[in-house]
Amino acid sequence: MTTFKGQPVTIVGKALQVGDSLPDFKLVTSEFEERTLQHFNGKKKVISIIPSVDTGICDTQTRRFNQDLSDMENTVVLTVSCDLPFAQRRWCGAAGIENAILLSDYYDHNFGKAYGALMEEWHLLVRAVIVADEKNKVTYVEYLDNVNTHPDYEAAIAAVHAIV
Repeated sequence: MTTFKGQPVTIVGKALQVGDSLPDFKLVTSEFEERTLQHFNGKKKVISIIPSVDTGICDTQTRRFNQDLSDMENTVVLTVSCDLPFAQRRWCGAAGIENAILLSDYYDHNFGKAYGALMEEWHLLVRAVIVADEKNKVTYVEYLDNVNTHPDYEAAIAAVHAIV
């Protein structure tokens, strides 16, 4: 059971498992440009899923993965939330993080449904981390039962380094 603010929530979609292929998605950048999975073909992917970049844990999660992994060769860190693109752009500016890739699922929640990450009651995404190799095969997954807790940063980072 997944909880948000101490209350059980209904999750739409099926959580991904290690060995699955990443489903395609259609997300929006802070500049209102469309991005799909194909935009990141041939790269290792860290998909950091958060409820809102404007909260403390989400801020830490976004900063941590970008600081620790964004310079890693052939690796892309994608932070996905339902925040409006305006809010994502404002956060990047305020945080001083210029190269972070924040993507919004605000429009139709297609990503959240495909990745088993949409909280039906709140229309927000759960907290999760998915790592996939260059061929979009999932090698690490963590969906947090309590959305208001931190992911296991070290395990996710180690999973990225383990991809050969």
